[in-house]
Amino acid sequence: MKQLTLLDQLRVWAALTGLVLTVLFFGRLWYGLEASPMLAMLVSAIGGFELFLYSQDLWLSRRGRHG
Repeated sequence: MKQLTLLDQLRVWAALTGLVLTVLFFGRLWYGLEASPMLAMLVSAIGGFELFLYSQDLWLSRRGRHG
C-alpha cells in the first residue's frame, strides 16, 4: 500500500470533516432546526480548500505534460 504524504493526509481529513459538517448542516435543515451561519461558513471554507487543491493538481499535471 502506498504511503500518503502529509498533504494527502491533510486532504483526506479535510474531505472527511467537510462531509461530516455538510451532513450536520443539512440534517439540521431537514429536522426544521436553525442552521448556524458558522456551520455554513465552515462547510464552504473546507469546500473551497478542496477545490483549490484539486485545481492545483490539474494545473500541475497539465504543466508537466506540456513543458
